[in-house]
Amino acid sequence: MSNQTARLLRSWMFVPGHRQKMIEKSFGLTKLDAVMLDIEDGVAPAEKQSAREQIAIALDKAAASDARTPARYVRINAVGHERMIDDVAAVVRPGLEGLVLPKVNSPEDIETVEEYLDRMEPEKGMERNSTRLLVAIESPRGLFRAQEIAAASPRVIGLIFGAEDFGRELGLPLQREGEARDLLYARSAFVCGAAAANVQAIDGVWPDLNDMDGCVKFAQQARLIGFSGMSLIHPSQIDAVNAAFTPTAAELDYCRKVIQAFDEAQARGDGAVAFGGQLLDLPIIERARRMLALAESLGS
Repeated sequence: MSNQTARLLRSWMFVPGHRQKMIEKSFGLTKLDAVMLDIEDGVAPAEKQSAREQIAIALDKAAASDARTPARYVRINAVGHERMIDDVAAVVRPGLEGLVLPKVNSPEDIETVEEYLDRMEPEKGMERNSTRLLVAIESPRGLFRAQEIAAASPRVIGLIFGAEDFGRELGLPLQREGEARDLLYARSAFVCGAAAANVQAIDGVWPDLNDMDGCVKFAQQARLIGFSGMSLIHPSQIDAVNAAFTPTAAELDYCRKVIQAFDEAQARGDGAVAFGGQLLDLPIIERARRMLALAESLGS
């Protein structure tokens, strides 16, 4: 994970920026890790200015309050789009924690946004480099440069996979196949790019609100691929997403036993360590310790 944040953000919910009541409700969702207030695809052109204004009001209220909210991010319009500058000018303010950058295809896109932030943060009375970036990869072109994009700035804390736009560029059928089997290669390559840059990998949404079993299976598959979190579109999905990316009690118990067996063998001076029929080596021990540290950071 990036040094920008030590806390894993598992659940990321999109919220239309022009819907004041939805924004207020999302800020009160104590189980949600991060909210993405939207000015891009989830907001019609005629409502963009309203979204900027509503988001600015909500961020100002959050900055002036001691109440805990999910991490506050805003998805602006794409780099190079005529609306992007107005978006940044409206939402970069003390209550903002980060921006979600859609449709990024190159490191240069990150550098463009960084230039704006370097200038605006001091103007708005914000700490320099305080605005984090979650970067959306939504095209094959962006995927092939995922590591470069993720490493383009220390502000980048993660990559988020834009499954719907990616599927459109591939010409995939509209109806999703199982746990997104049709995007398995792209999602796996995406995770490797994020891991190579040491940032979080956030999977795309499960779009069918009537299929909670599908959401659970999709989230579980995402974790097995290597994702550290997932985006969502409704509060009903929060528990399923958080559960999928949180180590279980059984997993943590096994990790502790593996570490204990390894430490005892080392104390005896044994060169090879076996536990439960498995030969233990340092990478396995490091993975076990990493999972325990993750659970501790999540309060598990």
